[in-house]
Amino acid sequence: MKTFILGRTKKEVERLVPEGQIKTVRLGNTKICMSRIADNYFAFEQACPHRKADLGKGTINKFKEVICPLHEYRFDLETGRCNQANCSDLKIFKTEISEEGLKIYMPN
Repeated sequence: MKTFILGRTKKEVERLVPEGQIKTVRLGNTKICMSRIADNYFAFEQACPHRKADLGKGTINKFKEVICPLHEYRFDLETGRCNQANCSDLKIFKTEISEEGLKIYMPN
């Protein structure tokens, strides 16, 4: 497992990942999306598993779901579960916020 750190302080991470928005970041050779709801940070794959649409152009709803901009499939930000029957679940990555920044854990 690889660990990446975004930002150097908790306040810096809050500025980098605005609440309720989606931010695309590159970690090593991989682009992922980040979002924040209150003090909860979410990291997930950038491409929708259905038709590979850019989830960075999607939206976040009040149910803690990312909505794909192409077909409006919804994915739970905590589990990655797709709420439509015809799509694989979204890959999500564990995050951990501290005073030293946001740790993002990615598989090798």
